Amino acid sequence: SISKAINTQEAPVKEKHARRIILGTHHEKGAFTFWSYAIGLPLPSSAILSWKFCHVLHKVLRDGHPNVLQDCQRHRSNIREIGDLWGHLHDRYGQLVNVYTKLLLTKIAFHLKHPQFPAGLEVTDEVLEKTAGTDVNNIFQLTVEMFDYMDCELRLSESVFRQLNTAIAVSQMSSGQCRLAPLIQVIQDCSHLYHYTVKLMFKLHACLPADTLQGHRDRFHEQFHSLRNFFRRASDMLYFKRLIQIPRLPEGPPNFLRASALAEHIKPVVVIPEEAPEDEEPENLIEISTGPPAGEPAVVADLFDQTFGPPNGSLKDDRDVQIESLKREVEMLRGELEKIKLEAQRYVSQLKGQVNALEAELEEQRKQKQKALVDNEQLRHELAQLRAAQREGERNQGLDLLEKLKEELEAKARELVRAQEALTRTEQSGSELSSRLDALSAEKAALSSAMRQRDADLQAAQGLAREKEAALSREQQRSAQETAQLRGQLADKESQEQELQRRLLDEQFAVLRGTAAEAERILQDAVAKLDDPLHLRCTSSPDYLVSRAQAALDAVSALEKGHAQYLVSRSDASALVAALTQFSYLAADTIVNGSATSHLAPTDPADRLVDTCRECGARALELLGQLQEQQTLHQAQPSLVRRPLQGILQLGQELKPKSLDVRQEELGAMVDKEMAATATAIEDAVRRIEDMMNQARHASSGVKLEVNERILNSCTDLMKAIRLLVTTSTSLQKEIVESGRGAATQQEFYAKNSRWTEGLISASKAVGWGATQLVESADRVVLHTGKYEELIVCSHEIAASTAQLVAASKVKADKHSPHLSRLQECSRAVNEMAANVVASSKSGQEQIEERGAILSGLAGLQVRVLELEKTLEAERVRLGELRKQHYVLAGAVGTPSDEDPGRPSAAPRSGASKKPPLAQKPSVAPRQDHQVAPGEGVWAGPLLPFELKV
Repeated sequence: SISKAINTQEAPVKEKHARRIILGTHHEKGAFTFWSYAIGLPLPSSAILSWKFCHVLHKVLRDGHPNVLQDCQRHRSNIREIGDLWGHLHDRYGQLVNVYTKLLLTKIAFHLKHPQFPAGLEVTDEVLEKTAGTDVNNIFQLTVEMFDYMDCELRLSESVFRQLNTAIAVSQMSSGQCRLAPLIQVIQDCSHLYHYTVKLMFKLHACLPADTLQGHRDRFHEQFHSLRNFFRRASDMLYFKRLIQIPRLPEGPPNFLRASALAEHIKPVVVIPEEAPEDEEPENLIEISTGPPAGEPAVVADLFDQTFGPPNGSLKDDRDVQIESLKREVEMLRGELEKIKLEAQRYVSQLKGQVNALEAELEEQRKQKQKALVDNEQLRHELAQLRAAQREGERNQGLDLLEKLKEELEAKARELVRAQEALTRTEQSGSELSSRLDALSAEKAALSSAMRQRDADLQAAQGLAREKEAALSREQQRSAQETAQLRGQLADKESQEQELQRRLLDEQFAVLRGTAAEAERILQDAVAKLDDPLHLRCTSSPDYLVSRAQAALDAVSALEKGHAQYLVSRSDASALVAALTQFSYLAADTIVNGSATSHLAPTDPADRLVDTCRECGARALELLGQLQEQQTLHQAQPSLVRRPLQGILQLGQELKPKSLDVRQEELGAMVDKEMAATATAIEDAVRRIEDMMNQARHASSGVKLEVNERILNSCTDLMKAIRLLVTTSTSLQKEIVESGRGAATQQEFYAKNSRWTEGLISASKAVGWGATQLVESADRVVLHTGKYEELIVCSHEIAASTAQLVAASKVKADKHSPHLSRLQECSRAVNEMAANVVASSKSGQEQIEERGAILSGLAGLQVRVLELEKTLEAERVRLGELRKQHYVLAGAVGTPSDEDPGRPSAAPRSGASKKPPLAQKPSVAPRQDHQVAPGEGVWAGPLLPFELKV
């Protein structure tokens, strides 16, 4: 079947031969026999032979045993060589062979890489989903490989159609059918590949943005139009209409931007009509019958009798007797006909068996003929050599030689007799082979004459053989000497190689030890950072810590692999050194960032994070110490570092801020809700500032009123600028949604761009929160319960949040949009107004502090004056008592007229000793330059013009 299917005749491969080849692969569970025969085919000599070989190989790959794929893998180089050979030649079939071999190589490589897909490409959607998986990278790569597969299929169909002349009915000519026949397998492959690429493209669009997949869509559209054109042209050809039912593709490609379009996709189905095998005999086209079935006349007669009664009463005439006799004859003839049919079928079966036997015998004769031709060619070659040797060795020929040549001649004669006997047996095979046997007889006669001529020339062979034996003995001696020398050199090389191997092992371990020592120093420095007070001011984010910990875990895997490779082969430590270098850097970076992250974390998580970093450093240092010693190298376990790194990763995940738990379909409503809430918060802030302005005007005056009005006015200007910015941002957001959503709804656009939407929501929340905090800080400042620094911080926070809102809106906006320009102007205005709030706060704070300093100085003076007045009053009382006692002791108790007119009275006047009380402020000490010196009673202050002497 292989020899009949793959030949140089420009005609399509017969289906019965291809079917037998395919059944043979299933019988032997592989393609060993196919390839053992195909390798011997003279493919480089005929482009048509190579084309039909590719066709048969394509059918065997699709419909043969699954092990055929592995057998073809071992002969990929043969397929590639045939394609390259014909690709360099300017032959029409040769160019087709070059394209076909590329398709076959691509098919073999794809199915070896993805064994889930059989070579027939027919799998269920569940298998496709399982093969693609959930990793978007795998889906992306599988889609690209199927695109490449489809390109090879379409390139072959385009090359075939390019060589066909569409002006005539080429599909009905054997030359055209020879080119068109392989396209049946191409149609079967393309229908499955088209369905799978549609499924994978919808799956990719559900995971990735549309802009990322623009190249995939362009490539699919190009393949779609090429495939649709291919199916249309093939459907119009008469050759394909009886062999295959080609599906029709839709007018346009699927819309991958609309997820619901997947439900509109219909899988194209290719139908191969069932045909009777070409080897079977056709059924009888003429049904031999002389009348209705045996029971039918009786039924008709009964109906006739029931309707009209029996004819002529109940008597039968001669015609009825004749009819019955004829019926019996018909039945007898029918039985004989059946016997004849059975005998004819047996005879046909016998003839088929004889034909098969004759075909086998003919095939055997062909093989014998081929062998005889090969022997003849060998004999001719040897004869030419013997003739050349005869001319040189005629002088040395003797008679022990002539006898040997005669013996060889007799042996050849016996072989010739056996060949004649075989030819005689072949002649008896039948009249059908007589013409072929005559040709063999002629060849036999030619061979006989050639044999006789060769026998005459064999006499010169012995001398040549002797010379060759002598030369062979000399060559053996020389070879023995060279072998001894080479063995000595080999021993030297082995010793040198062993020495070099030992040095290589030492050098590799030295490199490993140096790398481990350097890594140990890096990790020691990182562990020292945990207790370094200068490192307390360093901070890091949990997100960055998580990324560093994950990278360090990946480095541990590489370190385990490199360690295992080095234990297997210690002559190469490059993988372990590279992995160790990367691990030390990433582990140290993880420890340092873990310490920095703990500085901003709560106490308990911070302590656990530091302890875990310390444990990670200890494990890593223990591992590096083991890697520096030959004795402990095999005991090192890099996996022990994985647990503390996973602990760091888990703590970092716990310290990360929790994101919004909102479904994607609610994002659009949440954007509008947050923007409206932000606008409402700003309006409330403006009203509260106006209320605070009115309260400040009633409750304060002077410098405080001036400062409060300036701060509240700057806050009002800032709120107005923020309100304008939010309004402009809302307009720009609507423009972005309308220009970017296409056929999708607004909610679908927000869900598709969920990260951008979450950033917009976060920025809007920050603006609203900042406005609220600014108003509350301003309220506390006006009521003297807050600090000016809070107002300044709130201003900076508002500037940062508005910048975040502008950045979030700018990501997807058109750079030429007028709304974007107005938004940037509003952002600059907000920054300017925030700067005015900061300036007003700082200047107001300075004025209030200066006034407070003055008031505190005056208050100190008043307190000191009150203290001195109290002391003066007490001293006056004491002075009166002393005078009273003096008067008593002096005996000068009498009327006031007896007193010395030059002395003052015993008690001062009550009006002179009383001072109006002043309000005192507690816990305020007098200034040092206004205190009374010890032992003196004189007040030198500017507010006391009198003196006191004790």
